[in-house]
Amino acid sequence: MFFLSHARRLPENASSPTTEGSAGGVRVRESAPTRDALQPWTMKAYEIRGGFGLDKLVACERPDPEPGPFQVRIRVKATSLNYRDLMMVRGQYNPRQKLPLVPNSDGAGVVDAVGPGVTRVKPGDRVMGLFSQNWLAGELSRGTQTQTLGGPLDGALADTMIVHEDGAVPTPAYLSDEEASTLPCAAVTAWSALVTQGALQAGDTVLLQGTGGVSLFALQIARMMGARILITSSKDDKLARAKELGAHEGINYVSTKDWDKAARALTGGVGVDHVVEVGGAGTLERSLRAVRTGGTVSVIGVLDSAASSVNVLPILMNNLRVQGTFVGHRQSFEALTRAFTQHGIRPVVDRVFPFAEAVAAFEYLQSGAHFGKVVIRVD
Repeated sequence: MFFLSHARRLPENASSPTTEGSAGGVRVRESAPTRDALQPWTMKAYEIRGGFGLDKLVACERPDPEPGPFQVRIRVKATSLNYRDLMMVRGQYNPRQKLPLVPNSDGAGVVDAVGPGVTRVKPGDRVMGLFSQNWLAGELSRGTQTQTLGGPLDGALADTMIVHEDGAVPTPAYLSDEEASTLPCAAVTAWSALVTQGALQAGDTVLLQGTGGVSLFALQIARMMGARILITSSKDDKLARAKELGAHEGINYVSTKDWDKAARALTGGVGVDHVVEVGGAGTLERSLRAVRTGGTVSVIGVLDSAASSVNVLPILMNNLRVQGTFVGHRQSFEALTRAFTQHGIRPVVDRVFPFAEAVAAFEYLQSGAHFGKVVIRVD
């Protein structure tokens, strides 16, 4: 089970301990209370309540639970937004999702208590939440799909959360909490598509769609791996910024409607080796035409459309590999953090909103004006 909470209540007039103690089998490290210790402490969060839509995303408080065996309590410092989170709030991701639900798949913070049996982390450690809480390695299973943060499990749009110790991944020391909060979904998805599943090689050509979180992480990973990078956008200024990050060529898909043909032309008519497909059915056919014979298309998003008729003949005739990428397991996440640390890669954070303006952060993501990740600071 996944819970969320605020801080543990301390005895009245308690001083700030400087070493770990224990209470009821739970190891804790805390600072002095900031309000009357006789008053019950509660978590602060946002819930999707009473239906779907941004108008149904409301601030709330919940009781303060304790971590059980093998559970870790994390004081959340930042949470980032994915398009999945927006779809979840709007009821498009899973219209049958049980409510109320605390959304957001990505969060980073500090461990402040652990339950009996925990050995992977300790109080004071900086950690990030693993998207699929029980997917540690190997193939995806039905069970791992039902243990994902931000739906069906409560997510990180709260000041504290409790996860299983296996679902807490150490934060690279050089990253801020805001930067770290962007990694669990967008960065791991890009890594899984290009590296874990895609076997990207130096000299390969990749085609990326747009300048959202996944695409920019894919840009940074592809550059790190020595690939040639083509990227699309509807804005020339965003294409210019992408080139500053390492993209080799930009294609404006508004002024160049046949961006698939433009991509092929940039490869001498051969086609790209790998497409990171974030649009969905509305852009998939062009991706299939942009990739080379024997190439790979990684389907990771549905920004344009989730349902449409797609001509599958190019897949057959050109021996294409079309792979779905459901974020990734902990093993991929840990490989990603090692690589990023080695190369000093920092996530591209577009804007940071305060916790009180969480709804405005979703509205900003919905507008499509962002370049990179949208983050909410949780204080």
